[in-house]
Amino acid sequence: MNKRTLKYTGRFLVVFIALIGIYFLTAFCCSRITINANPTNPKEIAIYIMTNGVHTDIVVPAVTGQINWTKEISYQNTLEADSTYRYLAMGWGDKKFYLETPEFSDLKLSNGLRAISGLSTSAMHTTYYKNIVEDVNCKKIMISKVQYQLLIDYILNSFTKDESGRLISVKSNIHYDIGDAFYEANGSYSIFKTCNTWANGALKSCRQRSCLWTIFDTGIFLKYK
Repeated sequence: MNKRTLKYTGRFLVVFIALIGIYFLTAFCCSRITINANPTNPKEIAIYIMTNGVHTDIVVPAVTGQINWTKEISYQNTLEADSTYRYLAMGWGDKKFYLETPEFSDLKLSNGLRAISGLSTSAMHTTYYKNIVEDVNCKKIMISKVQYQLLIDYILNSFTKDESGRLISVKSNIHYDIGDAFYEANGSYSIFKTCNTWANGALKSCRQRSCLWTIFDTGIFLKYK
């Protein structure tokens, strides 16, 4: 009985390790395939992609003629942001992970496993900034007004809305920054849809350089190296 158990356990481990290898190999290959490799458009609106080394945010102007984000995402839900904050960064992710893991040192195995299961709820993390500095972790992308409208639609469709169409703020005292707040979002985080998959989808939606599919920020930023 013990030999049979060891035999099946060994086979299971081999299959499990092989599946993990296939998953990461597929993720690597798909992230290197470029969609919209050479976008051509009027350079009318500046947006940015920003990473903390793991997670990608999409950064947009707080106010333009097409949308005033401050009416959708109120300064009042932040600690200190006001009209001098001219940019808004937005990212999608697992709600519980966001609220209970402000630093990676706070990571718990249970939260990580729940996040990749695809069974938990999601949230939008929004952060106002006064200024944006371009560097290796923050890249400017110039898009047209038409493309920006496509991006607006993609982002708004990621939020959960109440019966009156208003965005729903998460009832929590958790803040990462003086200008940030959390909102309820649509969809579930999983091993196939991560925060970076969402950001990559945002770039796809407005017809900019993006990955065929990615779970990491690396593939995205390679397109804008």
